[in-house]
Amino acid sequence: MIRRFGEPPVPRRSYGRRPGAYALLPRGRQLLLTCQSDPEPDLQLPGGGVDPGESPVAALHREVLEETGWRISAPRRVGVFRRFVYMPEYDLWAEKICLIYLAQPVLRLGPPAESGHTARWMDARTAAKALGNAGDRYYARRYAKTQS
Repeated sequence: MIRRFGEPPVPRRSYGRRPGAYALLPRGRQLLLTCQSDPEPDLQLPGGGVDPGESPVAALHREVLEETGWRISAPRRVGVFRRFVYMPEYDLWAEKICLIYLAQPVLRLGPPAESGHTARWMDARTAAKALGNAGDRYYARRYAKTQS
């Protein structure tokens, strides 16, 4: 059973399954996050959808680079959750299956390549309260507890 965060699915609404890979990227007590500005500001764990034929780890490397400008190493899966949301960029009601990894940010290549994204370092405890969805907050909180 996969833990669900957020609203339950609406009966009789069709949801497309959308797998994604997301990362906790620590540096000391801080986490590297992305702020997506559109449609409204939303602080997120870096990551995103796994494209057809792509592995989750390959998607993680690609998405983190696009959203933060950083290369990562040693991704290790630490959990999974799902949430039911509307994705306006795809005009899609989705069951997002969010694979969560712990990885090391190793090299900043430049600013985020993806339009509307800003990379941001934040204390893990603060991030655990500020992230835009409950699943991201849950995993940031778990990471912050390991830093106590």
